[in-house]
Amino acid sequence: MTVLSLPPTQSDRYLRAQQIHAPDGLLPISRSKFFQLVREQQIAPPIKLSPRISAWRESDIQAFLKKAIDGQFT
Repeated sequence: MTVLSLPPTQSDRYLRAQQIHAPDGLLPISRSKFFQLVREQQIAPPIKLSPRISAWRESDIQAFLKKAIDGQFT
């Protein structure tokens, strides 16, 4: 499967799942809850960097955090 996307902006970077979810990640949620939110499209889908490597844009995760703080997600 080939996924084309725009390159990250200068201030944007790619994050792997373990950098996003707890205990050391940006989101204080479990791995299973993180992937549930991705399946439910609450969090943007990952970008395939290679057949075995997926990553998320930091800006997408920050946008989710902003929505969560503002109480806009279920």
